[in-house]
Amino acid sequence: MRTHARAVVVGGGAVGASIAYHMAKAGWTDTLLLERDELTAGSTWHAAGLLPYFNMSYATTWIHDYSIKFYKTLEKETGLNAGFSVVGNLRMAQSKARMDEYMTYATTAESVGVPFEWLTPAQIKDRYPLVRTEDLEGAIFHPTDGYINPADVTQAMAKGARQRGVEIIRKVQVDGFTRRGDEWVVHCRRMVEKGGNLIGGEEHFDITCEHVITATGNHAQRTAAMIGCYIPAIPVEHQYIVTEPDPALQEWRKTNGEHPVLRDADAKWYVREERGGWILGPYERNAPVWAKFGVPDSFRADLLPLDLERIEEEYMSMIHRIPSSEDCGLKDDFNGPICYTPDGNPLIGPAPGVDNFWFAEGFSFGITAAGGAGHYLSQLITEGEAEIDMWSLDPRRFGGWVNREYATKKNEEAYEHVYILHHPDEERPAARPLRTAPCYDRMKEAGAQFGCVNGWERPNYFADHPDFDDHEARSFRRGGWWQFAKAEAQAVRESVGMFDATAFTKHMVKGPGATAFLDRLTCNKLPKVGRINLTYALSVKGTVRTELTIVRLAEDEYYCVTAGAAQGYDHDYLVKQAAAMRDELGWIEVQDVTTQYGVFALAGPRARDILKKLIVAADPAAELVNKAFPWLSARKIDLGMVPTLAIRVAYTGELGWELHHPIEMQNHLFDKIMEAGAEYGLKLCGARAQNWLRQEKSYRAFGSDLGRDATPLEAGLDRFVDMDKDYIGKQAMLDTGIRAKCVTVLIDGPEDADPWGREAVLSGDEVVGRLTSGGYSVHFGKSIGIGYVKPELAEVGTKLKVRMFKELWDAEVVEDSPYDPKNETIRANG
Repeated sequence: MRTHARAVVVGGGAVGASIAYHMAKAGWTDTLLLERDELTAGSTWHAAGLLPYFNMSYATTWIHDYSIKFYKTLEKETGLNAGFSVVGNLRMAQSKARMDEYMTYATTAESVGVPFEWLTPAQIKDRYPLVRTEDLEGAIFHPTDGYINPADVTQAMAKGARQRGVEIIRKVQVDGFTRRGDEWVVHCRRMVEKGGNLIGGEEHFDITCEHVITATGNHAQRTAAMIGCYIPAIPVEHQYIVTEPDPALQEWRKTNGEHPVLRDADAKWYVREERGGWILGPYERNAPVWAKFGVPDSFRADLLPLDLERIEEEYMSMIHRIPSSEDCGLKDDFNGPICYTPDGNPLIGPAPGVDNFWFAEGFSFGITAAGGAGHYLSQLITEGEAEIDMWSLDPRRFGGWVNREYATKKNEEAYEHVYILHHPDEERPAARPLRTAPCYDRMKEAGAQFGCVNGWERPNYFADHPDFDDHEARSFRRGGWWQFAKAEAQAVRESVGMFDATAFTKHMVKGPGATAFLDRLTCNKLPKVGRINLTYALSVKGTVRTELTIVRLAEDEYYCVTAGAAQGYDHDYLVKQAAAMRDELGWIEVQDVTTQYGVFALAGPRARDILKKLIVAADPAAELVNKAFPWLSARKIDLGMVPTLAIRVAYTGELGWELHHPIEMQNHLFDKIMEAGAEYGLKLCGARAQNWLRQEKSYRAFGSDLGRDATPLEAGLDRFVDMDKDYIGKQAMLDTGIRAKCVTVLIDGPEDADPWGREAVLSGDEVVGRLTSGGYSVHFGKSIGIGYVKPELAEVGTKLKVRMFKELWDAEVVEDSPYDPKNETIRANG
């Protein structure tokens, strides 16, 4: 057995086996896989093995697509049949809203190249007569997926890994990790069988390695605790039942191939064929988390006590949908733990706070994702970056404020929400409100309908009806909130509006090495003292890793503002990079000050008039003219009794200021601004109106338009890229060239809908790109979007098509910043 390896993978389920295989395939053949029990002894053994393509996430769709294609190659390579039954997947809809959901998803599938087809109820009945269809609206059918035997595919990947040089050791438990210099020491113990139990033996040994990758499934909390961090991966109970053979199904099979997997999302279940009968897998309400405080040492390939009453409603709905199943007895039933995370997406990427430690945890659809997760994570480790943007799956997307109780509530919700309508404007209610700005109650009283960003309550829009129901306002088209967002956007363009931007991530970076540090980390010139710059930290592949607004407070002191959702993600990156550069550049202090400062964004033609009434100065008007306070500058001013860092910038493209203030003074400042703004019609505004307005200015948004799959040059951000200095990722950015180009398009779309930023873009019959943002333009009176297309189609005036609800709608590439392209409004003097 090796005592040193380049990489150690901990966990021998489907995900761990895939990681070991792909690490070796990438050339890291000196990889070791450790399994506490037997391969597949965790959730893998009791998984149903379904391989659903359907997912609203672009990154996850790529992961699932890779898995499904990869699994089909394993038998040829290893000689082991992975048990893949390519029977297709029929996802049925009982309502028009559900069909809207499928059509919204389908544009993402189209942009990835996932095959699908649409079926009417009559076509479903003709193909699959066992299915009751009179109450269906239709279905989407994926012909290339189906289900697989989880144990078989895991063993096939394990054999493929061994063939490539990986050593797999069973019956070894990892008891801890120690960082020693540039290496990890993995502390191990042999496990032994005793009386049918698996217990720790007397043999202890260490393995040293450069990298650790964990795929420990239900044990994820214990794993993370060994390196001093918490990750919100807690198992939830999942039951499924197996019926006796169905004579009607057996008869149908005499002249037909295997029945496709059925999903009735409105009934909250999947059903697939199993030896002449059916497997029913429900996603019911009130399924509890299990092992909240850790998996018992005695737990192996075990099951949990059944609670079949909990799934009675789903069982009866299966009988309704497949009437012949009513006469089938129950053959078997299972209740096993499956790990979840608060948003239902896995945790794939670097562990916070330490180097060369990687998580692959929290897989609620582990068999579906295992192949792709191993592939893209191995790219991340061996090449420094994956070819897709993994931000939405990064473990650091959950900040240090997340704890066990929060994870419990959100993971149970994520399980229950597997089959709810996934509106693009959905907001899930569990564990809320939690993080609130001081002005939360004031905004709520004013009609704020809140979204949640990194746990913060942030207004999406303000409804002026006291009994307005945000949940009922959601839609895949223009929901009930649309009218309010439109009025807010118009107020900013015509008069003045105020946004709560307290959720912004804020860091103070200072010290003798601070200037050289930020200069090396970012691609734009650093601002002069009192000025600001928008800039980007690049990945080692030259793509956009982080967007920063940098305010230079002094020669060696900077205030850095990044996306609110990226607090943990950016903090970990800044701290690690500063630690790596201190010896060379000098002391660099990185301090997260997010919760110390609130932020109001005041924007619109009358924004200066409001500030004139509040600023404390001998000549208030003179303090705010362009000469004293130019665009893209920052000053410390007093707004009444509130010391404020005012930054002259506006994400809406209007005259405006961001007002960064001590958070404990926020309510006082809020009241003063509202009082001063009353005569100008100051309107409280939310994130949805802001999202529309920034698209009129072609302002890219991190996490959608900007990410680790496109360079700043591909994103059209050339003006923020300094070619005369050196910085991380510069040469890789240049070597990458221009694979696609970011454009703004105006769309002659349907009268009742706007794009959401996930739609396929076509030229003729060819998919040539995709939207990454979408919405409505109050200035142009039509739909608007930002996205990426082939470079030759990025010229202004190019005619394209955007897919929305099956139909193709005319779109035209317009100049960047189609609203006020010369920035005259934002630079307005007064």
